[in-house]
Amino acid sequence: MAMFVMLTKLTDEGMKTLRKHPERIKEVNEEVTQKFGVKILSQYAVMGAYDFVNLLEAPDNDTVVKMAIELGSRGTIRTLTMPAIEIDRLIQDLKELGA
Repeated sequence: MAMFVMLTKLTDEGMKTLRKHPERIKEVNEEVTQKFGVKILSQYAVMGAYDFVNLLEAPDNDTVVKMAIELGSRGTIRTLTMPAIEIDRLIQDLKELGA
């Protein structure tokens, strides 16, 4: 499974939804697991340019794109998603390139 970092920013509508139904966060997490096979490994509310930082595990890039489009189409969040490579794997890949 591939790793991804997803940064999310709530829209005005998303802020209203979260304020009225804070449990919606967990419901969406369960939904993306069931519908897309994406596992939320960790999730943090943050202050700054984004409202949440999520560490995800997903089968592939295509799955994450579909999930991001589905979530974004609802009008409650905007996402920035980046593939993440474990440091040990990066080191090994670089060693294989040779010196």
